[in-house]
Amino acid sequence: MEHTYQYSWIIPFITLPIPMVIGGGLLLFPTATKKFRRMLSFLSVFLLSIVMLFAINLLLQQINRHSIYQSVWSWTINNDFYLESGFLIDPLTSIMLILITTVGMMVLIYSDNYMSHDKGYLRFFAYMSFFNSSMVGLVSSSNLIQIYFFWELVGMCSYLLIGFWFTRPVVGNACQKAFITNRVGDFGFLLGILGIYWITGSLEFRDLFEIVKNLIHNNKVDLLFVTLCSLLLFSGAIAKSAQFPLHIWLPDAMEGPTPISALIHAATMVAAGVFLVARLLPLFRVIPYIMNFIALIGLVTVLLGATLALAQKDIKKGLAYSTMSQLGYMILALGMGSARSSLFHLITHAYSKALLFLGSGSIIHSMEAIVGYSPHKSQNMGLMGGLTKHVPITKISFLLGTLSLSGIPPFACFWSKDEILSDSWLYSPIFAIIACYTAGLTAFYMFRIYLLTFEGHLNIYFQDYSGKKSSSFYSISLWGKGGSRLIKKTNSFLTFLKINTNKRASFFLKKTYRADLNVRKSSSTFHISYLNNIFFPYPQEANNTMLVPMLVLASFTLFIGFIGSPFNQEEEGLDILSKLLIPSLYFLDQNSKESRDCYQFLTNATFSVSIAFFGIFIASFLYKPVYSSLQNLDFLNLTVKKGFQKILRDKIIYLIYDWSYNRGYIDALYAKSLTSGLRRLAEFTHFFDKQIIDRIINGLGFSSFFLGEGIKYLGGGRISSYLLFYLFSIFIFLFLVVPFSFNF
Repeated sequence: MEHTYQYSWIIPFITLPIPMVIGGGLLLFPTATKKFRRMLSFLSVFLLSIVMLFAINLLLQQINRHSIYQSVWSWTINNDFYLESGFLIDPLTSIMLILITTVGMMVLIYSDNYMSHDKGYLRFFAYMSFFNSSMVGLVSSSNLIQIYFFWELVGMCSYLLIGFWFTRPVVGNACQKAFITNRVGDFGFLLGILGIYWITGSLEFRDLFEIVKNLIHNNKVDLLFVTLCSLLLFSGAIAKSAQFPLHIWLPDAMEGPTPISALIHAATMVAAGVFLVARLLPLFRVIPYIMNFIALIGLVTVLLGATLALAQKDIKKGLAYSTMSQLGYMILALGMGSARSSLFHLITHAYSKALLFLGSGSIIHSMEAIVGYSPHKSQNMGLMGGLTKHVPITKISFLLGTLSLSGIPPFACFWSKDEILSDSWLYSPIFAIIACYTAGLTAFYMFRIYLLTFEGHLNIYFQDYSGKKSSSFYSISLWGKGGSRLIKKTNSFLTFLKINTNKRASFFLKKTYRADLNVRKSSSTFHISYLNNIFFPYPQEANNTMLVPMLVLASFTLFIGFIGSPFNQEEEGLDILSKLLIPSLYFLDQNSKESRDCYQFLTNATFSVSIAFFGIFIASFLYKPVYSSLQNLDFLNLTVKKGFQKILRDKIIYLIYDWSYNRGYIDALYAKSLTSGLRRLAEFTHFFDKQIIDRIINGLGFSSFFLGEGIKYLGGGRISSYLLFYLFSIFIFLFLVVPFSFNF
């Protein structure tokens, strides 16, 4: 065991050669490097699999021997100032290593087909490998300054991956927004690190926890300053894990390729903030009010993320707000002191959300056969529906992830979310009511996404939320379930096809279509259907290279929750997760032990599952398929009486829809108060500099010029004139200035 731990420092560097080789090769030998693209991608997967084997070995040793290993060595020494670097292997590190490597493996395999026709194929794998190295280094760091170093590398990789298709202006804006928003939190994080070092004189976790605890116990430190430093440390987690109010970057980050969303915006990078809070939990626990503040931020994020996901049209943005809400559950649990529940939900959510994002990528991949590479169309759930018979494997996988995130047993997220809800009742009834209400919203918006995507049919006429007919295809399908029977009833869809035929005529020809796109090329044979003398393609299931990772993640979604199940306890009364967390006793809090009592578990589970089923029922009622294309239906396909329908739509649904679709007006508020305010300040500063400062300086210059020009004419070179001017000046001084001064 010691031998394995001794050489575990090489884990972050195993995948590092890939970005170095690809970067150097593309710079020096671009043509030759591109010829070996498949070999380099296979090598990146192979090296990450080695890291995964190391992680599994370390995890098994943690479970069997209950030990923590740390190794440090001197980095910088200068008089009293010194820094150390090293690595720390404990349960938290083991959990994060497993998540990074297993999800990363599936995403890399999936990406081989998803990105195969993209010009930046090699660049994508270089970025992903560098991100994996940075993330592994972050979770195995033994001190704050080392975490900050890898923290910034992860942020840089996120910037590069979000802006992967940088030629699109919207992508450039998205990666800049993510970068700047994270810089706000990271600056606070850096100030917090410096403040903690000022207090303790150390950055090592093994030292600063004990030092701060002793200083507070003996009243030898300013409690207000320690609290401020702790809040600054937490600000880094707020930005990285998209917590309110620095959550605004996460939905825009969905502009990057879908595999990136599956990895860094569902399972690893956004989980880094949760990891940081869990790592610093012994510090936060000894500082009054910090834990309450963390729980409050988590609760606000839970509710806000769920409400903002209710009316999103873009499938990836809907999942992004879902991620934000679920991360809020983890932060809420940490703030309540339920660290075990938080880490449990971190594990289950990572696999479930990665499955959902990869499933959405498969859906988008099939939609591109219809509308081409257009994120506005291929990711719009309003243009989907009736996909079940075309992508059955994707449908089943996506349904499993949806059931898991909704909290339906026996899927993964049910076990962890139920623990958090149980712990919230012990912490605060108000917090528990909001958390349970949000659990119902989660089931609602997840099944809304599922129903709009896979169920339904072709609805030609419909009304939007304002009750007016719309020409946009918000809640319709391009192909429909009824096929020719529905389309024969109206010419609207034929008109739509004819319009699109003029733009992309090759979509309706019996031949292979090769899409020549700006930054991404795709070539595939589409299924062509003949209807009323018009040809149009049908969506098709993804390649096996994309389906296999989805099926593997689906198996994790089915079974990973049992590691913390109360029915999976051994003779010691501990489940696998509890045995893993034994070395770090602060993870095994009293709340988590009580929540795993079987009788109380069944009682709480019945309540939480009932809430989830109620949310599913409401979603099914509002978004169920309606097979008449001749009725004027509103955007929710309501089938209740018109009077109640009008009140429900105008008084309630409209407000909720408007709030959700406009992102809670938070982005608009930031645009008005920060962006516009800073712009006006810059414009005022520019005006003041140009019109005031420059004119004063220029005026002094011109004044000195004219003064010099005037004085030069006084110098004629005659001494008598100089004497006369001198005497005149003395006369003025004696007869005007001197008497006036004596009067005072």
